[in-house]
Amino acid sequence: MVNSVINELKARKPKKSSQTMEERANTLRAGVLGSNDGILTVVGVLFSVAVATTNQFTIFIAGLSDLLACAFSMASGEYASVSTQKDTEEAVVRTEERLLKTNYADEVEAVVNHYTNLGVSRDTAEKIANNLMAKKPLETVVSVKYDLKLNHYMNPWSAAFSSLFSASAGGIFPLAAMTLSPVAYQWPITILAVCASVALTGFLSAKLGDGLTKTAIIRNVIVGILTMIIHYSVGILLK
Repeated sequence: MVNSVINELKARKPKKSSQTMEERANTLRAGVLGSNDGILTVVGVLFSVAVATTNQFTIFIAGLSDLLACAFSMASGEYASVSTQKDTEEAVVRTEERLLKTNYADEVEAVVNHYTNLGVSRDTAEKIANNLMAKKPLETVVSVKYDLKLNHYMNPWSAAFSSLFSASAGGIFPLAAMTLSPVAYQWPITILAVCASVALTGFLSAKLGDGLTKTAIIRNVIVGILTMIIHYSVGILLK
């Protein structure tokens, strides 16, 4: 009876990604954000410098320096952010381990309340809770109270390396367009390269977050165009 109710609840409850899938999604998220930042920061520096000087080597060094700075900055930021999240998850598990030893009844009650909130009767919820707590108490309470999967935590190194490589790859688009194109066409080619690349990151971010792809693409392209206009204007002012 209890097992059949649990199976029915799983079927009725909206399916959520497992922790392993969340880790993968977090790595992809860091990659998409890193790529977008790499594109915009590098093109910003390129536009500002290219307005002030026509020396291609100077433009290239400025763009390359910014690309490296952006990549390592994004990587360190992701590492710090995801490390904090991982520390929080591990702290939650340690707290629940202690509560299972010192306040077991309240932990069981939390599981019971979880199932009654899903529409299960009190008697059935108590049976389900007792059944689960007898087998995997810690795994049950962290799943019910925090939606965590035991021993699956966010990996800061994966996020950091994903951001590092994607920011570097993203920055290559405007850098290559500006420095490898014929001088007479480097501006329109760079603008097109930036618009295409930020449109791609917008599409990927929308797919990753189950958002509206058209909206995300348009938003990213507008931000990219504004970035180029602002930095071009800065270059004009400093010229």
